[in-house]
Amino acid sequence: MSGIRGTGVRATLCTIPLVLGVLATSAAPAVASAAPTPSPYLTCQGKGVDPDALVRHRTETVIEAPLATIWKLQADVERWPSWKSAVTSAERLDHGPFRAGSSFRWTMPVPPNPVTSAPSLEITSTVKQLRRGSCVRWTGPAIGTGVRIDGVHVWNFTTVEGGVRVSTEESHTGALVEANVPVATEILRQGLDAWLRDLKTAAEARARG
Repeated sequence: MSGIRGTGVRATLCTIPLVLGVLATSAAPAVASAAPTPSPYLTCQGKGVDPDALVRHRTETVIEAPLATIWKLQADVERWPSWKSAVTSAERLDHGPFRAGSSFRWTMPVPPNPVTSAPSLEITSTVKQLRRGSCVRWTGPAIGTGVRIDGVHVWNFTTVEGGVRVSTEESHTGALVEANVPVATEILRQGLDAWLRDLKTAAEARARG
């Protein structure tokens, strides 16, 4: 899930760049190609977070575990509560492999914060883009008492020396979070950092065991 449009914020919410290459040509001898413009966002199949969102955070970590292990943990949504401390329930709303079009509903508690008094959020996420073992992007609302947060969440998985670099970025939109952007951004940062810590702990434990 990820993004925000409505009223409220979500702690630990759970999440993208656009890379363009410009080629200049002329009628006679070809003019040199311009270098690709570095992307400011993470992307999955060319789609990223909401570029207009005021609340957005990006972070990453290296996990010393096989890519297949990390991907399985992330894609097996219904098992999230077994390793992700902030998720209290999770269910797939479709069947079969985790893929573009898959949807899932999950809940998480909201710790005390100055933005909302909602005790928990129910998030309904839909996978919009997915490349197995490489990236995934999902979107959807987080709903709580007097709260609606629309989110866009992107994940990239890159094999590096010693393991896998997992990068994630999420954007939120919504009246309450946009009314207190620094606090909402900090809540998002803490949530993404916690998710990566939990994923790293679970994947590395499986790799050792």
